[in-house]
Amino acid sequence: MLKDIRAIADETMVLTPEDQDAEQANTSWFGAPPHERMGTSADEVVAAFEETAVALRDQVAASGHRGTATFYVWHDAEAGQLRCSACTRKPGDLQFPVAYQVTDDLHAIVTEFLEDRAPGSIQWGALEPVPYPEAEPATMAVWAFDLTPFGR
Repeated sequence: MLKDIRAIADETMVLTPEDQDAEQANTSWFGAPPHERMGTSADEVVAAFEETAVALRDQVAASGHRGTATFYVWHDAEAGQLRCSACTRKPGDLQFPVAYQVTDDLHAIVTEFLEDRAPGSIQWGALEPVPYPEAEPATMAVWAFDLTPFGR
C-alpha cells in the first residue's frame, strides 16, 4: 500500500477547473484486508501521503498551473477504502455527497481505516437501526493539503 501511495506522484494529474468531471481521474483508492493492514502503521501511511503531497506540489509548480489546487485524503467507511484525490477546488469547496469537515489530523483518518476490520461490509450483529431524518448525519473527516506552490 505504501508503494502505491507514493506512486501517485508519478501519475499525470488533471487540473482543469472548467471540467471537474475530468479531475475525477485524480482519485485513487486503497483497500486491504484486515490481515494486510495489521503490518502497516498509521505513521508509515501518513508519511507516505505527506511525501506524495509534497511531490504533487512540485509537479503543480513544474506544470505552471496558477490557480488553486488541493490534494485530499478521506476514509470511505462504506467502501472500506482509504481514498485520495487532487482538484482545483479549495478545501472548503470539495465535492462530496455527505457532509465533511477539513482536518489537520491525517493520522486519525488513517487509523480509522487501518482499524476498520470489516471493510465494505457490516456484520449482522453490528447492524444498527436507520436514524430518523431529523437526526444529524455524521460528518466525514478530510485531510487537505494545498498544492499551490509557495510564493505565488
